[in-house]
Amino acid sequence: MAFDRQLLDILACPICKGKLQLNDKTNELICRFDRLAFPISDNIPVMLESEARKLTSEEVEALGK
Repeated sequence: MAFDRQLLDILACPICKGKLQLNDKTNELICRFDRLAFPISDNIPVMLESEARKLTSEEVEALGK
């Protein structure tokens, strides 16, 4: 079973409460405002700031395209 895309309608960034974007390539939920990538482990999003990965400027730019 894959990550349920309908969750994107109700999930929000735990820091800024903003909208998240799914990155299928890295299997992460992205907050562009905070420049964080939250991992999806076993099809469950891990929405902890301590588990999030900081995005590089290049990664953020690539998301905008």
